[in-house]
Amino acid sequence: MLIDAQLHAYERNHPGRPWHAVLAGPPEATGDQTIAMLDQNGVDGAILISAFTMYRYDASYALEVHKKHPGRFALIKPVDPADPAVAEIIADWKRMPGTVAVRMLLARSGLAADAADPGLNRVLATAAKLSMPVNLHIAGRLDQGIELIRRNPDTQIIVDHLALVQPHEPPKPDAPWAELEQVLTLAPLKNVVMKITGACTLSREPYPFNDIWDPVCRMIDTFGIDRCLWGTDWTRAVAFLTHKQGTDAFRDTTRLSTSDKAKLMGANTARVYGWKPGKV
Repeated sequence: MLIDAQLHAYERNHPGRPWHAVLAGPPEATGDQTIAMLDQNGVDGAILISAFTMYRYDASYALEVHKKHPGRFALIKPVDPADPAVAEIIADWKRMPGTVAVRMLLARSGLAADAADPGLNRVLATAAKLSMPVNLHIAGRLDQGIELIRRNPDTQIIVDHLALVQPHEPPKPDAPWAELEQVLTLAPLKNVVMKITGACTLSREPYPFNDIWDPVCRMIDTFGIDRCLWGTDWTRAVAFLTHKQGTDAFRDTTRLSTSDKAKLMGANTARVYGWKPGKV
């Protein structure tokens, strides 16, 4: 069972659902196109995250995709901690079919820079009360993100993209793993799961991206294989690799055992989010 822990689906920009900004990616990545890609590459399902760049806090397109393909996608939407009604929004989201988590993007959303901010902590406290995980994007705001997580030990936190800044287009960063040591300080916090998503975009080598494995294996060894999730974040990564390459780099590597691949590339994601692909 293979589950991609992060994909976005979106339509072309049109007046009926206009984009707020342009994501680095193909002009469209519809639900049907995403299903065809998953089938071609032998991936059973994906965690579909409503694209913040285009749609901000409107998850209507993701909901349409799930309605058409309910057995292949679970849903996550970004939430706005500055919205006074955010607790009610999270509760409403929890009640919708196929939803498994909410998301906050600290740096990209223009959110408060204080880990004590009431809105940020309200999101995490509400999610804990509802037993709903939170995907937390802390890359670029590591100090704040780590402190925010420490303040909310009862919330299941899934840290996005190895907590490292990842490129959207060339050139790649000169030292993409420079903050790895600081990220690893999250490992003792048992409510934290690490998404090994987009890792191939940090490679300075061509496919199969062999130079990622020393830092990735350090991450896995420190957090433990049961607390790590694989995913491609392919639409954001399109300037660097295909979805197949992002899948095969992990599926074919000799650096992980068969049993560890099964956990990393599917079983852990199913357990953490309480969802697995299948017929509905």
